[in-house]
Amino acid sequence: MLLNLAVLPGDGIGKEVTTEALKVLQTIASQYGHSLNYEEALVGGAALEAEGVAITEATLNMCRASDSILFGAVGLPRYDQEPMERRPEQALFALRKTFDLFSNLRPVKNLPVLQNASTLKPEVLNGVDLVVVRELTGGVYFGKPSQRYTDEGGRKAVDTLPYSEQEIERIVRVAFELSKSRNNKKKVTSVDKANVLNTSRLWREVANEVGRDYPEIELEHMLVDSAAMNLIRKPSAFDVIVTENMFGDILTDEASMLAGSMGLLSSASLGSFKNASGGQFGMYEPIHGTAPDITGQGIANPLAAIGCAAMLLRLTYGLEKEATAIETAIENVLQKGYRTPDLYESGMTKLGTAQMGDAVVAELKG
Repeated sequence: MLLNLAVLPGDGIGKEVTTEALKVLQTIASQYGHSLNYEEALVGGAALEAEGVAITEATLNMCRASDSILFGAVGLPRYDQEPMERRPEQALFALRKTFDLFSNLRPVKNLPVLQNASTLKPEVLNGVDLVVVRELTGGVYFGKPSQRYTDEGGRKAVDTLPYSEQEIERIVRVAFELSKSRNNKKKVTSVDKANVLNTSRLWREVANEVGRDYPEIELEHMLVDSAAMNLIRKPSAFDVIVTENMFGDILTDEASMLAGSMGLLSSASLGSFKNASGGQFGMYEPIHGTAPDITGQGIANPLAAIGCAAMLLRLTYGLEKEATAIETAIENVLQKGYRTPDLYESGMTKLGTAQMGDAVVAELKG
């Protein structure tokens, strides 16, 4: 099979971890008889500096010609005070809109070997295996009007939180289909703020309608503040969580601590767009961000990016055996005591970014 990818390393540690993911993909391609073809382009702050915009039309066209996108991270502190059109994050928004990437899947699993890496008690972490399904192209991040202004009362700002029943229905259905395919609890937890927000009341109403099509799956509703508490109090009770854009953004960062580090969590952004081969187009991205405080030091954890390679193989190409091989290799290197600094504890072997990538490759090669 030809693996035809667009690679967008982005900013900060994005380039460092993406390099390791490509190293693993090249190993998989060699071992399983596939061909890996990829093109790289600038996005985010790197593109703003070199090309004047966070993502160019040429880069979007490169992505259109690919099967999927392997993404690093975007965002740099020096752009924090810039107007929105000059922010690196505009690249993400453009990609999501261009390819209708409305569904973000973030699996969270606690490996027994990493229970000490979390600040939570081991008995709380036992059995944690959940997926957060986040709506990605609607809500307050895209709502209009969104602006700052000044009047006689001083400085003011407004953001708008819109959702349509169609947007809600399609993301909730993704969650039910995912729960149906998992050998797990067969439960969907829909997270909202229905006691305050009209959009959440509509969300809950539509979720109930979709739920009637899946009688074998339990549907529960949970307010976002309660969900945040229960992710820490009893995380093993969750199977699939589905929620709107901003709530999902916040909850998934919280959920990363269940695994022990943000450096472990991968994500897939999927939608209705099919690639040139007729398969599922997706964008695969570690959730950890650019980490400017450690950029260039060679100590970033590449396992989330390597996990993205596994998700890409599984969801875009249907290569389950290859995806499982990567995930098993990740678990094996951790079982052997190899750790990047974010996971390090006494008695373990501390590795840098490239060394950890090499350790995963060594496992794959046996």
